Amino acid sequence: MSGRLQSMLSNRAATAIREALGVDADPDLRATTDARFGDYQINGVLPLAKQLRENPRALATRVVEALDLGESCEPPEIAGPGFINLRLKPQWLAAQLQGALGDERLGITPVDAPESIVIDFSSPNVAKRMHAGHLRSTIIGDAIARTLRFLGHNVIGDNHVGDWGTQFGILLWAWERHADEAALERDPIGELERLYKLGSEASRGDETVAAACRAELAALQQGDAARKALWERFVAISRADAEAIYERMNVSFDTWHGESFYHDDLPGIVESLQSKGLARESEGAIAVFFEDIENMADKPFLIRKSDGAFLYATTDLATLNYRLKNYEPSRVIYVVDVRQSLHFNQLFETFRRMGNQLELSHVGFGMMLGADGRPFRTRDGGTITLSALLDEAESRILPKVEEKWPESSSEERSGIASQVGIGAVKYADLSHNLTTDYRFDWDKLLAADGNTGPYLQYTVVRLRSVLREYEARFGETFVPAGTEVHLGEPEEVALAKAVLQLGDTLDTVSRTLRPHFLCDAVYGIARSFNPFYAKCSILGAPDEATRSSRLALCHATVSAMEIGLSCLNIPIVEKM
Repeated sequence: MSGRLQSMLSNRAATAIREALGVDADPDLRATTDARFGDYQINGVLPLAKQLRENPRALATRVVEALDLGESCEPPEIAGPGFINLRLKPQWLAAQLQGALGDERLGITPVDAPESIVIDFSSPNVAKRMHAGHLRSTIIGDAIARTLRFLGHNVIGDNHVGDWGTQFGILLWAWERHADEAALERDPIGELERLYKLGSEASRGDETVAAACRAELAALQQGDAARKALWERFVAISRADAEAIYERMNVSFDTWHGESFYHDDLPGIVESLQSKGLARESEGAIAVFFEDIENMADKPFLIRKSDGAFLYATTDLATLNYRLKNYEPSRVIYVVDVRQSLHFNQLFETFRRMGNQLELSHVGFGMMLGADGRPFRTRDGGTITLSALLDEAESRILPKVEEKWPESSSEERSGIASQVGIGAVKYADLSHNLTTDYRFDWDKLLAADGNTGPYLQYTVVRLRSVLREYEARFGETFVPAGTEVHLGEPEEVALAKAVLQLGDTLDTVSRTLRPHFLCDAVYGIARSFNPFYAKCSILGAPDEATRSSRLALCHATVSAMEIGLSCLNIPIVEKM
């Protein structure tokens, strides 16, 4: 078993269409939203009817006659103008579930052809605290990376750090005049932010200062030893601060190559583009032009400024060259604010014109807004640091944990508050369609019910408590492998179906790079568990066979939820 119900049915439907109608076509098989129409629906016959100029119900009849579903479904039903409804057999579902028991992957096999995939996400700037805006890239990229890894792909998570550029000239200038070593010792990243603010304000109002900052940057880029030593110190401080945040969020990377890593390659990029006729001079600058692409015809891709300075575009091209040479990926995925869409369209087109066939994707995401629908900021209008955001999440949850678990140690209560609070923040973000802006609302995201992180975490706790209670009552650990599964009640069938659809959902996330589909699936499992738990007595089942079957269903459910939450990087807690 591959753990993919929808894929199996879709493949069989495609075969039937080919045999019955003589065409290769997408059956457009979808899970139904209304149980009256079965579990899945084949919608692909209707567009074929237009193509073939035949009656759609007549075509649907021919497809049904050729459709070999084995023992998986009841006889198909034709509905409306030519929809084909499929209803899974409970006994077949039970057999699939039984086959997955005892497998830590729940029968979800890795892909047949694993890819090497680079994911570029998070990417903070040196000498600045990570802020709430970094949250989305970090957790979206992490969820995509985890899902692809679970499916068997070789994923290289690359934190492309902003550690080179104009800000360092400003910082070096300010350091020489305003550095406070004692303040740096107390709050390293805070002191760097203070210095940058001083230098930025001074250079903005005084061209002499601005010129001095540019001179500092030039000296650094030319290899001045003293300035390079300071730069290395700034980078180390920033990395330590960022790593502390990542540790709290349980996020890691395979590489940390900043912009500086590619600096020596930039002149060669410009020369190569010019020699190939892909870039030309304009008003002293060098740019790639796209006169043949309507929406980019008046938007040149600047790769070298008139003063000789290179830009993000140049660095990104050098980065792609490096990744292609050293990682040999089939795909590179960028998880970056949707407002950077033009940049990535230009980057991808330029790289293609350079003769590269590498698949490139930009996963753009919308803004995080406050509950009032305005940009998410502090009360005084300042930027909310990511550290402060995580602190706030933990502090809001802690009183509830202290009230429920007063006998626990303060360390244990703090640990639970951290896992629940940070999990809630992550899930609130991931559960929204990432291309749209979303409102950050503390009351909603920390709620104990509904489509929230705490609700899902609690569902896992409750499932595990059932298995622990069995062990305490019967004096043995429940072993799911080999258990015979029977799905007699509608609630059992619904829960089994939700569990067994997880593999298809993971494939959907892999294909679309949209983690909210996985959130929907895990929430659907939790929501199906509630009526099952209420209606179907587990430990008090009427006989041992029924009890074992329902325990097996509980075990599969908790396994499915743990897989889903692990891919989303939502912590699993022992108690709530």
